[in-house]
Amino acid sequence: MAHTAMSGNGTTAGDDPLQTAVWRLRSRACWADAAALLQPVTAAAALQRAALLVERCLYTEQGWEEAEDALRTAEALAHSDEERGAAACERGQLAYAATLHTVRDRADEARAALGRAAALIPPGASGRALLDFRRGLLAENLTRSPQAARAAYRRAHAGATAHADPLLLSFTWRHLAGLALRDGELAEARLGFAESLRIREELGYLVGTAPALASLADAEAEPEASRLREEARRLYRLLGGVPTWLSRHLATPPPAAGAAATA
Repeated sequence: MAHTAMSGNGTTAGDDPLQTAVWRLRSRACWADAAALLQPVTAAAALQRAALLVERCLYTEQGWEEAEDALRTAEALAHSDEERGAAACERGQLAYAATLHTVRDRADEARAALGRAAALIPPGASGRALLDFRRGLLAENLTRSPQAARAAYRRAHAGATAHADPLLLSFTWRHLAGLALRDGELAEARLGFAESLRIREELGYLVGTAPALASLADAEAEPEASRLREEARRLYRLLGGVPTWLSRHLATPPPAAGAAATA
């Protein structure tokens, strides 16, 4: 989920210092602190701030009202089709997260918002890959349509590659691998999970590393699986129990599925 409100997104040398600070906080599960660094006076800054707070909801199951407020600000400041589309994409993600975590059933709202985003964000635009990925999440986890999810993830993967978005690639690798694991394609699953973990470690995306370790463990044999799972537990404890949903997976690892399909 790359944002370019300033120069770069903070993941590489030479990026804007503000974006670097935001990235470091975000990657360590400090979304509220990262959002506090951004002044929502432009559409780009407001969208980035909203995205951070929406992501916090997905990982922590908290902060719903703050995310809603930030999203309303971003929607009010959006003027171009791509800005309105990006805001709709975040609206869809927030509704998806609320449904996934059984806060409230907002599945219809999620589908409608992502549909609006698809009408506003043109094919080939940088925001289209993230939109495709999120439509894949809905297909996989709400509609229970793995074929539709795979197609959406593949479109997102191609878009993330074309726009050099390594963080999004870590997500598409992981979710495609999860579908492969369900189909019993162990080699394909192992490759995808390993690529996702590699990217997240290279980027320093600490909050996403424990889920990546847990997913790779599901595709590995012992004793490597236990080693990976223990490392995931260590990081999970280090971050104070974030992401919240990972605790269930680490307590009772499923025999043929990746970690909860959210991160």
